Amino acid sequence: MATYFPRFFKPPGQSFFLFGPRGTGKTTFLRHHFPDALWIDLLRPEVHRRYLARPERLRELTDARPGQLTVVIDEVQKAPNLLPVVHGLIEERQVGKEEQKLRFVLTGSSARKLKKTGVNLLAGRALYKTFHPFLFSELPFAYPMEKALRFGMLPLVLQAPEPEQTLDAYVSLYIREEVQYEGLVRHAGHFSRFLEAVSFSHGQLLNLSNVARDCEVNRKTVENYVQILEDVLLAFKLPSFGKLKTAPFNKKAKRKLQAHPKFYFFDTGVFHTLRPKGPLDKPEEIAGAALEGLVAQQLRAWNACNSKPFNLYFWRSRSGLEVDFILYGEKGFYAIEVKNSAKLKPEHLKSLNAFKKDHPQAQTLLLYRGSERLKIQGHLCLPCETFFAELLPDRPPI
Repeated sequence: MATYFPRFFKPPGQSFFLFGPRGTGKTTFLRHHFPDALWIDLLRPEVHRRYLARPERLRELTDARPGQLTVVIDEVQKAPNLLPVVHGLIEERQVGKEEQKLRFVLTGSSARKLKKTGVNLLAGRALYKTFHPFLFSELPFAYPMEKALRFGMLPLVLQAPEPEQTLDAYVSLYIREEVQYEGLVRHAGHFSRFLEAVSFSHGQLLNLSNVARDCEVNRKTVENYVQILEDVLLAFKLPSFGKLKTAPFNKKAKRKLQAHPKFYFFDTGVFHTLRPKGPLDKPEEIAGAALEGLVAQQLRAWNACNSKPFNLYFWRSRSGLEVDFILYGEKGFYAIEVKNSAKLKPEHLKSLNAFKKDHPQAQTLLLYRGSERLKIQGHLCLPCETFFAELLPDRPPI
């Protein structure tokens, strides 16, 4: 039996959606926090059939338990026809005595069906929250960086006796159950080739035409496949800071910026499993992409636990200068560069210097694989392990 480790995520006091990829520990967390909740597990075939056929059964179930205040519907995307019933029950039970109010917790590992079938019905009635792989700072023990770079931070994998085999099975299960069985793609072979091809884009600008050429399908198909990966929460796109048009200083910036987004798999272990490897592949290229992806995953998980989250971007000039992560929000303005190097060189600071020149309001940080905490040319330079250990909710990242 897997050990339960407390998470930083704090459940809201009202109804909420909790979206996160499979294996991130949503169910384990909720069973620990809501041991007395009425639980509807839509991954069980007989339960799934029952609520697909008669969604109004949910009302009958809650009416029979007037003292039941919390209802968890696990993997709600499996039966989206439950959402109108949920909406009605929230409306009816939101007014009145506090001890009679009803709270729904609706988990999901895919947003694709809900986008088309009624999630808007709950707008304003249920908050949207996300759940992620572990933060290093959540673990009660020191987890080696090398293991995290190879196997990622999924609870399912982190506690597995054979993490490599578990990751292989995880990726296969996801493709089979979330993509193939749900009928999201017509040709599983095309999609598998696409996954290999797009793994070379991890931590890179996403060029759909290049990916389409590599996996021998048309560009429109690749665009749809990328959207599927986002919808089933296996990947995300990081927007360019050039897309931020509301800030006065961004309007004044003279430097022309790249507008295309960067692409990441949600977990480094998943990226490592999908990325083909051979004699022609440079280990340092894979390691660099893995490190940048690990920082992205840690920032997203940390940001999801903040009471006032940041908007996350990257910055890249048309001339090729790039800062990996920009955090912009009410709590501050930060620029973070990541280098897979144990020694710092003057050229490592070139992009941060350019960004600071354009945006002197920003605090700058360089993460590297060394062991010393330094300040060079006004930029704080931290070992990755130090940064990860000190990354705590509602505290500055620097």
